[in-house]
Amino acid sequence: MEEIEKIAVLDNEVQSELVDSVLSERGIPHLMRSYHDSALDGLFQARSGWGHVEAAPSSRDEILAVIEDIKRRASASVESPEPAADGQ
Repeated sequence: MEEIEKIAVLDNEVQSELVDSVLSERGIPHLMRSYHDSALDGLFQARSGWGHVEAAPSSRDEILAVIEDIKRRASASVESPEPAADGQ
């Protein structure tokens, strides 16, 4: 069994949930580690990111590609919002 290592820091909870979902769908073993500390009420997360994803080094490239795709899609949806459903 391969050792696991920190692959990438994730920006927020939504991104972490999307990454977790895609990796699970693809059958890529991984762990999601949150930086949340209830004693500090999430202050560390505001400075350091939501947390990170850990996996085997052999999965690094695929995981980074998934994260990049999620970021690209999020950026594209912000740059060109969908028109209102009622045409206004």
